[in-house]
Amino acid sequence: MSTAVLRTPEERFARLPGYAYAPHYVEVDGLRMHYVDVGPRRAAPVVLLHGEPTWSYLYRHMIEPLVAAGHRVLAPDFIGCGRSDKPAAIADYSYQRHVDWAWSWFEQLALTDVRLFCQDWGSLIGLRLVAEHPSAFARVFVGNGFLPTGDARLPLLFRLWRAFARYSPVFPVGALVQAGSRRWLSADERAAYAAPFPDARYMAGIRAFPRLVPVTPDDPASAPNRAAWEALAGFDKPVHTCFADGDPITRGAERALRRRIPGAAEAAHTTIRGARHFLQEDQGAAIARFMIEQMRGDARRPPPAGDQRSSR
Repeated sequence: MSTAVLRTPEERFARLPGYAYAPHYVEVDGLRMHYVDVGPRRAAPVVLLHGEPTWSYLYRHMIEPLVAAGHRVLAPDFIGCGRSDKPAAIADYSYQRHVDWAWSWFEQLALTDVRLFCQDWGSLIGLRLVAEHPSAFARVFVGNGFLPTGDARLPLLFRLWRAFARYSPVFPVGALVQAGSRRWLSADERAAYAAPFPDARYMAGIRAFPRLVPVTPDDPASAPNRAAWEALAGFDKPVHTCFADGDPITRGAERALRRRIPGAAEAAHTTIRGARHFLQEDQGAAIARFMIEQMRGDARRPPPAGDQRSSR
């Protein structure tokens, strides 16, 4: 790292509404990476990858239904987010580093037979992982996400968001999540989204994300993402889309996923009604029900007696 690495004080995460999970950590590239890990230890893992400027708190409405259905559920915080360490310079972040950090987390936990849900930057990272390590994944759910290559012009709203993240003197995380949600969040919920960031020094990672999205064909991430699309053209395990009906940024992206990935051809798809960009916040229970229904026929590894690992 070219600069200091910040670690959010633990007391910032005390008494967050709906989120009472014990923290777990691994070290990736010398940085501490946090994750939630609940449910039967020997069940096939369901991994939930968040976007920006959110963290694993975004999945609190989905975790409990998935665990109740017998799944082991893991939700990491990307480096720079949530309870994970936060390099303090924007230059310390790159698309490739995020992919490498995330895969190191998968490797250290020896995750295989994974059911993945990914949204926003969770999709930009998660779909790269699926393309580069297809044997690790059994089923994929994409909600409000895509894998851009810089070959197509991105929506005006995203370009405005990119400029805001780069130049705005303030970055009100709770208000930003509220703007991308249809449901009205309580003051405590908005504060929970802002909890990882005591002041502006901690926000380099979440401010960096928009500028890491490839917007030109010669962006450093463009060639790896094109290669990922080529790999995904041979991925025949189930790929489900569950996009919101009210997200102006990713609207229509599900059509390319269904057309270009063989595993999507025979998979079930749904539209999440009454939701915007942060569909997990608006309709988390509905998304979990859809996932549970699709995973119902998957082979399960029954947990041994007494192996229920919920920290609630």
